[in-house]
Amino acid sequence: MPRLSDVISVLEELYPPQWAESWDAVGLVCGDPDAEVARVLLAVDPVQAVADEAVEWGADLLVTHHPLYLRGTTTVAATTFKGRVVHTLIRNSVALHVAHTNADHADPGVSDALAEAVGLRITGPLVPDPTDPAGRRGAGRIGELPEPESLSAFAARVAAGLPATAAGVRVAGDPDRPVRRVAVCGGSGDGFLAEVRAAGVDAYVTADLRHHPASEAFEAAPVALVDAAHWATEWPWLAQAERDLATAAGKRGWALETRVSRLVTDPWTAHAPMPHPTD
Repeated sequence: MPRLSDVISVLEELYPPQWAESWDAVGLVCGDPDAEVARVLLAVDPVQAVADEAVEWGADLLVTHHPLYLRGTTTVAATTFKGRVVHTLIRNSVALHVAHTNADHADPGVSDALAEAVGLRITGPLVPDPTDPAGRRGAGRIGELPEPESLSAFAARVAAGLPATAAGVRVAGDPDRPVRRVAVCGGSGDGFLAEVRAAGVDAYVTADLRHHPASEAFEAAPVALVDAAHWATEWPWLAQAERDLATAAGKRGWALETRVSRLVTDPWTAHAPMPHPTD
């Protein structure tokens, strides 16, 4: 059975911390490096429900995409909801490790899993990492559909390929316009709209598109926008990370059990559609 430090070494080979953005908080949050690890749970968000799931399943390590403390803190008191997560994990000997923007920039990474989920053949990164001589790492991905299809059909493909959320999928563009070449970015992606326009794609799949950047991007170039829930665009990565961790464990002869959390931790819980005006 591996120690926590052994498993962390594998995770950092897959998602090196130096690939993370300077503002990010990745790596080990809590846990004893010498503790043995038999079960690993993977999830997007380190929220209380996920911590409780890790405890209930008997996990020794929880790996999440989102950091628990992105901006630092002065307390881990259980009177705060994040402190309560820390207390829950430590009290039950569950370590917490974060792979965030280092997993975004990896090859394969978060956007590779998103592209795969919506049926794209990846041709390269949207924003290449200049430190990668192979030109495969970076933020976002560009890919192609097997055959062109209408934007409405493509939006339905995205909705079917991602886990269901209350908000569903929003679309900006002519529903009949053909879509073949697509850019994707798991998580918040409106910071890459200039790169999307420069890439000359037909559509862009991401999350958290804000009104003004989306409106300006749509006016500036004929790129259709497909906006899904943040959690949903990143959840497919968990299965990919689980496979890669299990493969590494098998090569090392480790008896490591892994599991992907299926808890929907998207914060939006309901959707009330508004009828279109009749005049």
